[in-house]
Amino acid sequence: MTRRLISTGSPFEKKAGYSRAVVDGHWVFVAGTTGYDYASMTMPTDVADQARNAITTIENALADAGSSLADVVRARYYITDRAHADAVFEVLGAAFGEIRPAATLVICELLSPDMKVEIEVTARRKDARPGDRSG
Repeated sequence: MTRRLISTGSPFEKKAGYSRAVVDGHWVFVAGTTGYDYASMTMPTDVADQARNAITTIENALADAGSSLADVVRARYYITDRAHADAVFEVLGAAFGEIRPAATLVICELLSPDMKVEIEVTARRKDARPGDRSG
């Protein structure tokens, strides 16, 4: 399998020199994704809305890669305030409750003060054959 780059068409991807996701063999690596709403080109103020937007963007990138949230094996969550954890966990529980990837939560600053959550995931596409170590 070849390496394939996936873009959302966001101006941030070109400016910062990254892809929304990279498919490499059976693996899909989705870049850190904030809660930006690409339909309205705005960032909601509510952290739960930001988390939902991030999950939607991630779902779309995974779908473009021939994958889905069900294939996620690793997730990293970054929030700017521990007070946001419960609201973000509610969104994450709805998205990953049955999938339960290995996950890490980090409390940190993000690039812009209006960003409150960033999510990155790694998925292994279901088309991977058992015992296949090539991807």
